Amino acid sequence: MQIPRRTLLGGATAALALPVRAQQARPTFRVGVMTDLSGQYRDNSGPTSVLAARQAVEDFRPEQHGFNVEILAADHQQKPDVGSSIARQWFDQQSVDAVADLNNTAIALAVGNIAKDKDKALLISGAASADLTGKACMPISIHFAPDTYSDSHSTGNSVLKAGGKTWFLIVADYTFGHALARDITALIEANGGKVLGSAAYPFPGTSDYSSFLVQAQSSGAKVVGLCNTGGDMENCVKQAREFGLPQSGMTVAALLGFVTEVKSMGLDVAQGLSLSESFYWDLNDRTRAFTKRFLPKTPTNYPSSLHAACYAAVTHYMRAIVDLGPDKARSGLAAINAMKRLPTDDDCFGKNTIRADGRFLCPIHLFKVKTPAESKSTWDVFNLVDTTPGPEAFRPMAEGGCPLVKT
Repeated sequence: MQIPRRTLLGGATAALALPVRAQQARPTFRVGVMTDLSGQYRDNSGPTSVLAARQAVEDFRPEQHGFNVEILAADHQQKPDVGSSIARQWFDQQSVDAVADLNNTAIALAVGNIAKDKDKALLISGAASADLTGKACMPISIHFAPDTYSDSHSTGNSVLKAGGKTWFLIVADYTFGHALARDITALIEANGGKVLGSAAYPFPGTSDYSSFLVQAQSSGAKVVGLCNTGGDMENCVKQAREFGLPQSGMTVAALLGFVTEVKSMGLDVAQGLSLSESFYWDLNDRTRAFTKRFLPKTPTNYPSSLHAACYAAVTHYMRAIVDLGPDKARSGLAAINAMKRLPTDDDCFGKNTIRADGRFLCPIHLFKVKTPAESKSTWDVFNLVDTTPGPEAFRPMAEGGCPLVKT
């Protein structure tokens, strides 16, 4: 999906058609969507997350509540130092009040340290490490994206129940990949299984996974667990099929994947793959209604759970501004505390809650990719297998080690 860079990086203010005097009379809140606009995560979050934030503003109509919301966007380039530089500029020079998306755990942590010092809100709708509500939890952040614990347990439990007791892990060599490997290893061992080996590869920049797949085959494991996502996961699945792993009876378990990646791979390659998502466009009447409103903005890239999470995060942030009033909501800490206190409700996830550690508790759904014969349209790719309620889907708060939680 190609969107002009100028359109993405510029602001989009609610109620542009109203008289200038009326707009000036209302305070403006700025939300910066820091995401991957040019790399391998651009489809599962990226430009469509920017559009999801703008859809939230359009649907909520903050001008009717006495304030405006402007959405900005920037490309972190998968580099924590770039993300930190953008955050400082946003906070110090552009009066940004909250940062959303942050689809890289290392970048989310780096920006979080700055946001804490500046008393700004962090709406993490892209990064996946469960550490963000564990040992690295922050008082100014809420984690809306599904995490390494919820996805590894949803997909992993299904594979383990089917007899997949021995695993080989292919791991993206950065914070997210190692967190996913840690969480799936704990689950495997708790269920009497064993990880026979693992291989970490440089991220970003790796496209050839043949040596890692050969190691997986040689290990004798029944399952190769992919501790990655985006283009890395797609390439692993494609190359695993080329090497004959599924055909030989070895299960390929994509522990974290999105509808956008299934579409990119094609059903011929992805059919039968199990994936866990917190959102699917065709899940129920409300998800279909959201998608119908949203598609005119992004007709070639249907929303993933990360796009939905960005929409939900910005929606709930605006609800907190209404609750507190614009003056008090300028404090990121006050806004986040209000968001934790207020119940959530949106078309992507329905009614849910947020825990004291900042974990957004939405249901996690296990899907199986359809065969080409089962699919009725281009984006009709999933069969629903199982749903885990939000309070059960995520790591128990007492086990996370979040210093904000008193146990």
